[in-house]
Amino acid sequence: MENRRVVITGVGMITALGCDRQTFWPAICEGKSGVSTITSFDSSIFDVHIAGEIKNFEPEKWIERKQVRRLDRFAQFAVAAAVEAIKDAGLDVSKIDPTRAGVIVGSGIGGLIEIETQHTVLLTKGPNKISPFMIPKLMVNAAAGQISITFGLKGPNSAVATACASGTNAIGDAFKVIQRGEADIMVTGGTEAAITPMGVGGFAQMKALSRRNDAPEKASRPFDRNRDGFVIGEGAGIIVLEEYEHAKRRGADIYAEFLGYGMSGDGCHITAPDSEGRGAAQSMKDALRDAGLNPEDITYINAHGTSTPLNDTIETKSIKSVYNTHARKLAISSTKSMLGHLLGASGGVEMVACALMVKHDIINPTINYETPDPECDLDYVPNVGRQTSVNRVMSNSFGFGGHNATLIIGKLR
Repeated sequence: MENRRVVITGVGMITALGCDRQTFWPAICEGKSGVSTITSFDSSIFDVHIAGEIKNFEPEKWIERKQVRRLDRFAQFAVAAAVEAIKDAGLDVSKIDPTRAGVIVGSGIGGLIEIETQHTVLLTKGPNKISPFMIPKLMVNAAAGQISITFGLKGPNSAVATACASGTNAIGDAFKVIQRGEADIMVTGGTEAAITPMGVGGFAQMKALSRRNDAPEKASRPFDRNRDGFVIGEGAGIIVLEEYEHAKRRGADIYAEFLGYGMSGDGCHITAPDSEGRGAAQSMKDALRDAGLNPEDITYINAHGTSTPLNDTIETKSIKSVYNTHARKLAISSTKSMLGHLLGASGGVEMVACALMVKHDIINPTINYETPDPECDLDYVPNVGRQTSVNRVMSNSFGFGGHNATLIIGKLR
């Protein structure tokens, strides 16, 4: 049976640069930074004081007040972004077959805030004071489950946890569900809320985070020679995927068509990428093969681009190995330069950005690119966005554990 066509009909995001399309899109086009000093806890005793933190998030704008108390921040982000995405898609869930609409949402860590909160309760007040909501709040699948409950979606439903590749794997899996004919609509993406004492402290002790505390907005600098680590971020990126004929029948506005999905494992180290970028390259090759495309067909790559010394060099190496001479004709940029690294949510937010780039023919910049690195010598769209035809886009995500995931979208054929 021929694979069914899949399109993106709605986007939603909760980020440090905005919690709706009207705010988020201009900000990343203009190269604004959402990185600032941490306010959610006292970071004075930590080596790192900066993050892509969402200030003044009010979940009651999207979620009933009673339900807010029962959701960890990461699940609140996911539900809020899903509300935005479904609204953006113009989708009336009361008029669809709920068994043909599902949810797949990824998160690398899940309810870390709830874990820390209840552990403190355990130590200070004893086990009988632990919240009965603790387990359903901290579990990674809480986001997918709550979106399903909120909208009454009864089709395929699951959660993905592949570290920083979680959102991208979730979207790819949802794409395949529709392509195979198991659903007509999938709400999918990634969410994360790990700007906590344990989250920041753990990554800082790994020496993974930037310590450019005196200039937060300059700290995330993918591919720049003076990068010194990533900036942890938080938020959610959710998209509505829809079978093409289904979308067309209801007159949906289509952002882009989904074309391919690839994934692989490095099989070499729990935190460091393969030194030659072979796993990342395999993921990109598999996505191209799945899409039936040649390397020369890709216009732009939304890089994983974390701003760590290892990732950016190895990702550049892997792109060169896949694209050969075409690598120097590609536009490449990192959304993380503006938002920080949203861990399991990154792939979701970056796919939102990619869909908007395809729709509007604008490539977002890599900001803070000041000093070229001889080992990172491709076109990273430095500092200023670019108005150009954006026909086919590849988006990469690589996670601890050696997880690699790649998605390809393009203009509707």
